[in-house]
Amino acid sequence: MDGMSDTAQQPRTDSPAETPAAPRRGLVLSRKVSWFLAAFGVWSWIIWITFEKNLVKDASGLAFHHGRATAYFYIHTALAIVSFLLGTAIGILGLRGIRRSRG
Repeated sequence: MDGMSDTAQQPRTDSPAETPAAPRRGLVLSRKVSWFLAAFGVWSWIIWITFEKNLVKDASGLAFHHGRATAYFYIHTALAIVSFLLGTAIGILGLRGIRRSRG
């Protein structure tokens, strides 16, 4: 032999990889949390669409200067888009949680 003991050459049978695992269910959200996330998604749609409409109609000179969009407009539009997308993703998670809690 090469100096290794017999136990070092034999695979272990009690490793977690070889034991049967319980079926994975993923993250389970409570019904309250699911409804909160879904409501947040709806709120996000209402708030950010309204914000963007108001930004386009801005007459203060922040969003548009002499008819041209300003950096303020582009930055706030980008923030609105990102927030809208994150709100949508959060709302989808909430809707999935509501569906799973029903059965």
